[in-house]
Amino acid sequence: MREKLRQLLIELRLAGMADGLDRMLEEADKEGIPTTEVLWRRLCEEKAWRQQRSMIYRLNQAKIPYDWTLKTFPFDQQPAVDKSHIMGLADLSFIDRAENIVFIGNPGTGKTGLAIGLLRQALIDGYRGRFYHAQDLLDEMYASLADRSTPKLIQRLCNYPVLLIDELDYLTLRPEQVNSFFKLMGERYGKASTIITTNLDYPKWYDLFQKKPLVDALLDRLKHRCITIRIDGASLRVPESDTAEK
Repeated sequence: MREKLRQLLIELRLAGMADGLDRMLEEADKEGIPTTEVLWRRLCEEKAWRQQRSMIYRLNQAKIPYDWTLKTFPFDQQPAVDKSHIMGLADLSFIDRAENIVFIGNPGTGKTGLAIGLLRQALIDGYRGRFYHAQDLLDEMYASLADRSTPKLIQRLCNYPVLLIDELDYLTLRPEQVNSFFKLMGERYGKASTIITTNLDYPKWYDLFQKKPLVDALLDRLKHRCITIRIDGASLRVPESDTAEK
Protein backbone atom coordinates (compact mmCIF):
# COMPACT_ATOMS: atom_id res chain seq x y z
CA MET A 1 0.00 0.00 0.00
CA ARG A 2 2.84 2.38 0.79
CA GLU A 3 4.34 1.91 -2.67
CA LYS A 4 0.94 2.40 -4.30
CA LEU A 5 0.54 5.63 -2.36
CA ARG A 6 3.99 6.76 -3.47
CA GLN A 7 3.14 6.08 -7.12
CA LEU A 8 -0.15 7.93 -6.77
CA LEU A 9 1.64 10.97 -5.36
CA ILE A 10 4.02 10.89 -8.31
CA GLU A 11 1.12 10.66 -10.75
CA LEU A 12 -0.45 13.67 -9.07
CA ARG A 13 2.88 15.47 -9.53
CA LEU A 14 3.44 15.67 -5.79
CA ALA A 15 7.08 14.66 -6.11
CA GLY A 16 8.12 16.38 -2.90
CA MET A 17 5.57 14.45 -0.88
CA ALA A 18 6.48 11.19 -2.61
CA ASP A 19 10.12 11.68 -1.64
CA GLY A 20 9.17 12.24 2.00
CA LEU A 21 6.46 9.60 2.27
CA ASP A 22 8.44 7.21 4.47
CA ARG A 23 9.39 10.02 6.84
CA MET A 24 5.78 11.18 6.96
CA LEU A 25 4.40 7.76 7.94
CA GLU A 26 7.20 7.08 10.43
CA GLU A 27 6.55 10.48 11.99
CA ALA A 28 2.87 9.63 12.45
CA ASP A 29 3.69 6.31 14.14
CA LYS A 30 6.45 7.74 16.32
CA GLU A 31 4.55 10.77 17.60
CA GLY A 32 1.22 9.03 17.79
CA ILE A 33 -0.50 11.82 15.91
CA PRO A 34 -3.25 11.50 13.31
CA THR A 35 -2.10 10.79 9.80
CA THR A 36 -4.27 13.70 8.66
CA GLU A 37 -2.15 16.15 10.68
CA VAL A 38 1.05 14.72 9.27
CA LEU A 39 -0.47 14.88 5.81
CA TRP A 40 -1.26 18.57 6.41
CA ARG A 41 2.35 19.20 7.36
CA ARG A 42 3.57 17.44 4.26
CA LEU A 43 1.17 19.37 2.05
CA CYS A 44 2.53 22.61 3.52
CA GLU A 45 6.07 21.39 2.83
CA GLU A 46 5.03 20.46 -0.70
CA LYS A 47 3.62 23.94 -1.23
CA ALA A 48 6.84 25.52 0.04
CA TRP A 49 8.89 23.18 -2.16
CA ARG A 50 6.88 24.14 -5.23
CA GLN A 51 7.14 27.84 -4.43
CA GLN A 52 10.90 27.49 -4.05
CA ARG A 53 11.19 25.62 -7.33
CA SER A 54 9.02 28.20 -9.07
CA MET A 55 11.12 31.04 -7.66
CA ILE A 56 14.33 29.42 -8.87
CA TYR A 57 12.78 29.01 -12.31
CA ARG A 58 11.76 32.68 -12.43
CA LEU A 59 15.25 33.76 -11.37
CA ASN A 60 16.86 31.60 -14.04
CA GLN A 61 14.50 32.77 -16.76
CA ALA A 62 15.10 36.42 -15.88
CA LYS A 63 18.73 36.13 -17.09
CA ILE A 64 20.08 38.45 -14.38
CA PRO A 65 23.87 38.64 -14.93
CA TYR A 66 24.84 39.71 -11.41
CA ASP A 67 24.02 38.46 -7.90
CA TRP A 68 23.23 41.90 -6.53
CA THR A 69 20.38 42.39 -4.04
CA LEU A 70 19.02 45.35 -2.14
CA LYS A 71 20.40 43.83 1.06
CA THR A 72 23.94 43.80 -0.30
CA PHE A 73 23.84 47.24 -1.94
CA PRO A 74 26.42 49.54 -0.26
CA PHE A 75 24.08 52.37 0.70
CA ASP A 76 26.70 53.61 3.17
CA GLN A 77 29.11 54.19 0.27
CA GLN A 78 26.55 56.00 -1.90
CA PRO A 79 24.95 58.81 0.14
CA ALA A 80 23.38 60.15 -3.05
CA VAL A 81 20.85 57.31 -2.84
CA ASP A 82 17.92 57.64 -0.45
CA LYS A 83 17.84 54.19 1.14
CA SER A 84 14.39 54.66 2.65
CA HIS A 85 13.00 55.56 -0.76
CA ILE A 86 14.51 52.48 -2.39
CA MET A 87 13.37 50.14 0.37
CA GLY A 88 9.92 51.66 0.07
CA LEU A 89 9.88 50.67 -3.59
CA ALA A 90 10.74 47.13 -2.51
CA ASP A 91 7.13 46.68 -1.42
CA LEU A 92 6.59 46.37 -5.20
CA SER A 93 3.34 48.33 -5.22
CA PHE A 94 4.71 50.19 -8.26
CA ILE A 95 4.28 46.96 -10.23
CA ASP A 96 0.60 46.69 -9.38
CA ARG A 97 0.20 50.32 -10.49
CA ALA A 98 2.14 49.61 -13.71
CA GLU A 99 4.55 52.43 -12.89
CA ASN A 100 7.99 52.74 -14.44
CA ILE A 101 11.28 53.47 -12.71
CA VAL A 102 14.15 55.28 -14.42
CA PHE A 103 17.56 55.46 -12.76
CA ILE A 104 19.68 58.31 -14.15
CA GLY A 105 23.31 58.82 -13.19
CA ASN A 106 26.94 58.59 -14.20
CA PRO A 107 28.61 55.20 -14.70
CA GLY A 108 29.37 53.27 -11.52
CA THR A 109 26.94 55.10 -9.25
CA GLY A 110 24.85 52.01 -8.51
CA LYS A 111 21.99 52.31 -11.00
CA THR A 112 22.20 48.73 -12.23
CA GLY A 113 22.66 47.31 -8.73
CA LEU A 114 19.52 49.02 -7.46
CA ALA A 115 17.51 48.10 -10.54
CA ILE A 116 18.55 44.45 -10.29
CA GLY A 117 17.78 44.49 -6.58
CA LEU A 118 14.20 45.56 -7.30
CA LEU A 119 13.82 43.05 -10.12
CA ARG A 120 15.16 40.24 -7.95
CA GLN A 121 12.75 41.18 -5.14
CA ALA A 122 9.88 41.05 -7.62
CA LEU A 123 10.93 37.60 -8.81
CA ILE A 124 11.17 36.33 -5.24
CA ASP A 125 7.70 37.68 -4.51
CA GLY A 126 6.19 35.79 -7.43
CA TYR A 127 6.31 38.24 -10.33
CA ARG A 128 7.79 37.24 -13.68
CA GLY A 129 10.49 39.50 -15.05
CA ARG A 130 13.38 39.79 -17.48
CA PHE A 131 16.74 41.57 -17.57
CA TYR A 132 18.11 42.95 -20.83
CA HIS A 133 21.13 44.99 -21.72
CA ALA A 134 19.63 47.71 -23.91
CA GLN A 135 21.87 46.90 -26.87
CA ASP A 136 21.03 43.19 -26.69
CA LEU A 137 17.31 43.94 -26.59
CA LEU A 138 17.50 46.29 -29.56
CA ASP A 139 19.63 43.81 -31.51
CA GLU A 140 17.14 41.03 -30.81
CA MET A 141 14.32 43.26 -32.01
CA TYR A 142 16.22 44.05 -35.20
CA ALA A 143 16.94 40.36 -35.84
CA SER A 144 13.25 39.57 -35.46
CA LEU A 145 12.51 41.69 -38.52
CA ALA A 146 14.10 39.04 -40.74
CA ASP A 147 11.38 36.46 -40.08
CA ARG A 148 8.70 39.02 -39.21
CA SER A 149 8.49 37.76 -35.65
CA THR A 150 8.70 41.23 -34.09
CA PRO A 151 5.02 41.29 -33.03
CA LYS A 152 5.48 37.95 -31.23
CA LEU A 153 8.65 39.21 -29.54
CA ILE A 154 6.94 42.38 -28.37
CA GLN A 155 3.98 40.38 -27.11
CA ARG A 156 6.32 38.08 -25.16
CA LEU A 157 8.10 41.08 -23.64
CA CYS A 158 4.77 42.66 -22.73
CA ASN A 159 3.83 39.55 -20.77
CA TYR A 160 6.51 40.34 -18.19
CA PRO A 161 5.11 42.39 -15.31
CA VAL A 162 8.64 43.75 -14.85
CA LEU A 163 11.15 44.41 -17.64
CA LEU A 164 14.59 45.80 -16.78
CA ILE A 165 16.42 47.57 -19.61
CA ASP A 166 19.98 48.30 -18.53
CA GLU A 167 22.39 50.88 -19.95
CA LEU A 168 20.15 52.80 -22.32
CA ASP A 169 22.98 55.11 -23.26
CA TYR A 170 24.54 56.37 -26.48
CA LEU A 171 24.04 53.39 -28.77
CA THR A 172 24.33 52.88 -32.50
CA LEU A 173 20.72 52.47 -33.54
CA ARG A 174 19.05 51.72 -36.85
CA PRO A 175 15.71 53.38 -37.57
CA GLU A 176 14.00 49.98 -37.36
CA GLN A 177 15.36 49.45 -33.85
CA VAL A 178 14.09 52.82 -32.73
CA ASN A 179 10.63 52.10 -34.13
CA SER A 180 10.51 48.66 -32.47
CA PHE A 181 11.59 50.10 -29.12
CA PHE A 182 8.91 52.78 -29.24
CA LYS A 183 6.36 50.13 -30.18
CA LEU A 184 7.39 48.01 -27.18
CA MET A 185 7.18 50.91 -24.75
CA GLY A 186 3.83 51.94 -26.17
CA GLU A 187 2.42 48.44 -25.72
CA ARG A 188 3.65 48.20 -22.12
CA TYR A 189 2.31 51.63 -21.18
CA GLY A 190 -0.24 51.38 -18.41
CA LYS A 191 -0.05 47.59 -18.37
CA ALA A 192 3.36 46.64 -16.97
CA SER A 193 6.38 48.17 -15.23
CA THR A 194 9.63 48.93 -17.01
CA ILE A 195 12.83 49.72 -15.12
CA ILE A 196 15.47 51.62 -17.12
CA THR A 197 19.01 52.57 -16.19
CA THR A 198 20.76 55.26 -18.20
CA ASN A 199 23.56 57.82 -18.13
CA LEU A 200 21.37 60.20 -20.12
CA ASP A 201 18.92 62.64 -18.62
CA TYR A 202 15.68 62.95 -20.53
CA PRO A 203 16.66 65.88 -22.81
CA LYS A 204 19.53 63.80 -24.20
CA TRP A 205 17.16 61.05 -25.30
CA TYR A 206 16.45 63.20 -28.36
CA ASP A 207 20.11 62.83 -29.37
CA LEU A 208 19.92 59.07 -28.82
CA PHE A 209 16.75 58.34 -30.81
CA GLN A 210 16.90 61.21 -33.32
CA LYS A 211 13.12 61.33 -33.77
CA LYS A 212 11.64 64.24 -31.85
CA PRO A 213 7.94 63.44 -32.36
CA LEU A 214 8.46 59.84 -31.25
CA VAL A 215 10.62 60.84 -28.29
CA ASP A 216 7.98 63.38 -27.27
CA ALA A 217 5.38 60.61 -27.27
CA LEU A 218 7.70 58.17 -25.49
CA LEU A 219 8.60 60.57 -22.69
CA ASP A 220 5.01 61.70 -22.31
CA ARG A 221 3.92 58.12 -21.63
CA LEU A 222 7.01 57.01 -19.75
CA LYS A 223 7.00 59.95 -17.35
CA HIS A 224 3.23 59.89 -16.85
CA ARG A 225 3.58 56.85 -14.60
CA CYS A 226 7.21 57.06 -13.64
CA ILE A 227 9.48 57.28 -10.64
CA THR A 228 12.68 59.03 -11.68
CA ILE A 229 15.69 58.47 -9.44
CA ARG A 230 18.72 60.64 -10.18
CA ILE A 231 21.98 59.54 -8.56
CA ASP A 232 24.43 62.42 -8.41
CA GLY A 233 27.26 60.70 -6.58
CA ALA A 234 30.73 59.26 -6.91
CA SER A 235 31.47 55.97 -8.62
CA LEU A 236 31.36 52.87 -6.45
CA ARG A 237 33.93 51.16 -8.63
CA VAL A 238 37.40 51.04 -7.12
CA PRO A 239 40.14 51.83 -9.67
CA GLU A 240 42.42 48.85 -10.35
CA SER A 241 45.48 50.88 -9.34
CA ASP A 242 43.92 51.61 -5.94
CA THR A 243 43.02 47.95 -5.50
CA ALA A 244 46.58 46.92 -6.32
CA GLU A 245 47.99 49.36 -3.76
CA LYS A 246 45.74 47.91 -1.09
